[in-house]
Amino acid sequence: MEKGCFIADQLKVQIFESRKTMGKAAGQAVAKKMREMLKEKEELVMVFAAAPSQNEFLEELSKSRGVDWKRVAAFHLDEYVGLPNTAPQNFGQYLRKQLFDQVRPGKVHYLNGMAEDPEAECDRYAALLRQNPIDIACIGIGENGHLAFNDPPVADFDDPKPVKVVELDLTSRQQQVNDGCFQILEEVPKKAMTLTLPTIFSARFIYCIVPGSQKAEAVKKTLEGPIAPVCPASILRKHGDATLFMDQDSAKGISDLRARIGDLRRS
Repeated sequence: MEKGCFIADQLKVQIFESRKTMGKAAGQAVAKKMREMLKEKEELVMVFAAAPSQNEFLEELSKSRGVDWKRVAAFHLDEYVGLPNTAPQNFGQYLRKQLFDQVRPGKVHYLNGMAEDPEAECDRYAALLRQNPIDIACIGIGENGHLAFNDPPVADFDDPKPVKVVELDLTSRQQQVNDGCFQILEEVPKKAMTLTLPTIFSARFIYCIVPGSQKAEAVKKTLEGPIAPVCPASILRKHGDATLFMDQDSAKGISDLRARIGDLRRS
């Protein structure tokens, strides 16, 4: 059940009672948009985040009916450098297990974290994205406010590169331990490949799924702080068609939440 909604600049915000209801609503919203767009175009290009925060959303999306996944070309947001493609923490592997094996997209384009030349791999992926402009991006927000692996130290709203190699900051790496993906910090790779902020922002529609109390501070900065690379996710407030889905836990830090919801309901 939806608890409330409001708008932050241009960003639509929806808050739900639980992580489960949030994931269900997000999955249904994305499936509905997919069905609408597949009536207009032959192939749909989508980008997905790979993280435990996306589990409920991806489960719901995988069960959605009436979506012709054979007409979907799928990409993912980021990948670790040097992590074997068969490792459970590998983002491509995660998306295979959580979504792709169930729905069988017509095309899946993976970032190869084991490529001998990561920079060349980024260029290869960037070329594919230029040929396939993003229709729908399904993303999350990190504990440090990152989108994909655009951590604050490397985030650039005007990044000239579509895809790049980055050094992961400590907060981003620790989050992978907090999420249970790695047992200790030393196991987390120090580098990754990521779609840059302009590439993500270029998507026609963005659906951002952010549950959990550990994300409350990042959400607050996203919605209330300056629109600046110090909180990369703040750029979502400038997108023409982005929706943020949260549960009560991730929304608990928002200032004057009841008033914001009430003002919108009265308008």
